Amino acid sequence: MDEPKTLAQAIVYFSDADRAFEYAKLLRWPDGKVSCPRCGSAKNSFIKTRRIWFCYGCQKQFTIKVGTIFEDSALGLDKWMTATWMLVNCRNGVSSYEIARALGITQKSAWFMLQRIRQVLQDENTGGKLGGPSGPVEIDETYIGGKARNWHKSKRRRMSDTVGMQGGHGKTVVIAALERGGQVRPESLEIANIPPFMERCAILLNPALRL
Repeated sequence: MDEPKTLAQAIVYFSDADRAFEYAKLLRWPDGKVSCPRCGSAKNSFIKTRRIWFCYGCQKQFTIKVGTIFEDSALGLDKWMTATWMLVNCRNGVSSYEIARALGITQKSAWFMLQRIRQVLQDENTGGKLGGPSGPVEIDETYIGGKARNWHKSKRRRMSDTVGMQGGHGKTVVIAALERGGQVRPESLEIANIPPFMERCAILLNPALRL
């Protein structure tokens, strides 16, 4: 059976315990070399009836869940694999309520699964410099807020006397920096803070500009 392309296919695909197990095994050990999560030894034997391995290095048994986000969870791999498929394939994200309905589990369990899956899917470079040392970054902004003509008369007069009525004065400015193939990092700024934000991005991208 081909890999699932839709949620219905994913549920059917991973409902087979053996198929879900082999899929998880392939994800964990892509090269096919099973190693002990405790001691790292590659010398082991597989007990097929129980789907566990016995390590000759540390003389202990281990399952495919040990040392992964599936550990200490009573939920089967069929649930975990389907939930993971839903999260990585839903463009607009997926909520714990949606997963709970699709898998027939409680919302609390679905929330627990989502937290663990999101944690392991986090980019190792989260919080780092956009674009790395010299990669391209695109920046754009927009203004959020009501139209000036809908403001109260007193507010229009006050804004006109202080900063004028041009452009986005009096509105919230949302600016985003996009790294191609990376992450979007939005920031809510005052208009006066946009140049410093742009300058900060430039410095992050080009260390030579740093004083």
